[in-house]
Amino acid sequence: MIIDCHGHFTTAPPALGKWREKQIRAFEETGARLSPDELDIGDDEIRTAIENGQLKLQIERGTDLTVFSPGAGKMAHHYGDEHTSLDWSRVSNDLIARVCGLFPERFVGVCQLPQSPGDALPASVRNSVAELERCVEELGFVGCLLNPDPSDGYYQAPPLTDRVYYPLYEKMTELDVPAMVHVAMSRNPALQGTCAHYLAGDTAAFMQLCESDLFKDFPTLKLILPHGGGAVPYHWGRYRGMMQDRGRPPLEESILPNVYFDTCVYHKRGMELLLDIIPARNVLFASEMIGAVRSVDPETGRRFDDTKYTLDSIDMSDTDRQAVYGGNALRVFSRLDGVLKARTTAAANVKES
Repeated sequence: MIIDCHGHFTTAPPALGKWREKQIRAFEETGARLSPDELDIGDDEIRTAIENGQLKLQIERGTDLTVFSPGAGKMAHHYGDEHTSLDWSRVSNDLIARVCGLFPERFVGVCQLPQSPGDALPASVRNSVAELERCVEELGFVGCLLNPDPSDGYYQAPPLTDRVYYPLYEKMTELDVPAMVHVAMSRNPALQGTCAHYLAGDTAAFMQLCESDLFKDFPTLKLILPHGGGAVPYHWGRYRGMMQDRGRPPLEESILPNVYFDTCVYHKRGMELLLDIIPARNVLFASEMIGAVRSVDPETGRRFDDTKYTLDSIDMSDTDRQAVYGGNALRVFSRLDGVLKARTTAAANVKES
């Protein structure tokens, strides 16, 4: 099974965006709350969005399953307060659950967390704990997105290793689910979203982990750094050297047992570097297709986000290839196998009845 661990519902029906605009405007203008009940999206709208988008590319590229979450850029945690973020997260996650219900063989959910910056951060972490539990236990999700910068471009929150996040990590380890560390939009005009904020967020989060003892406190916590880990593989020697200078344990002991990288790297030499530096057991196949980069690479004639085409062209052992394409995802998203088996059993029971 080829599992894409990094998919977002970037083609969601327009009604979702319109509801969000109304929610933000109502709060900013009068402090009013927009009811989630005002959002009306039919199953046919969802089917059309998926069948003409992510599912079409799954079939064309030969992948089997996508670990699917709300659009990362649209999380936009800086808007409103912690209640705004909670309503928006629940609306977004419920929509992902409907996608998974309509296409159970193709999509498994990962949830958006209702984070907020500033003074609202502690309350939003408590809300995140509750929302994660709801999504995992009630909706069958297998992980979450964790924004290292809920101020969206200004880094006005403590590092992810701060104890304010510990209740969330306690719940993640209790439920045995990983988080993909993924920033949202950038509202900072000096920090473009796709190629600056996203990659800087991956890089900054890695350094936060290097400087902390987080994994001593949570030895089974699992975190995924998307986009190939930003600058991390390219500067692996710098990280190794700095940690050695500080008397810290080697990265292979202190970081790699808990941190994983995905293959959202959109050129061959970059992906080769990733796989040369990071052990194959720490790399998960991903594409982020129909994401921030959607055009065709004139050098290959394929879309930049067709990472399966790129990975197929790289020389590696069959064992490592199988691990990257699916085995690692089943290990890191430890609930995934159980969710898939439960769906297969449910489908068989419906067929028999």
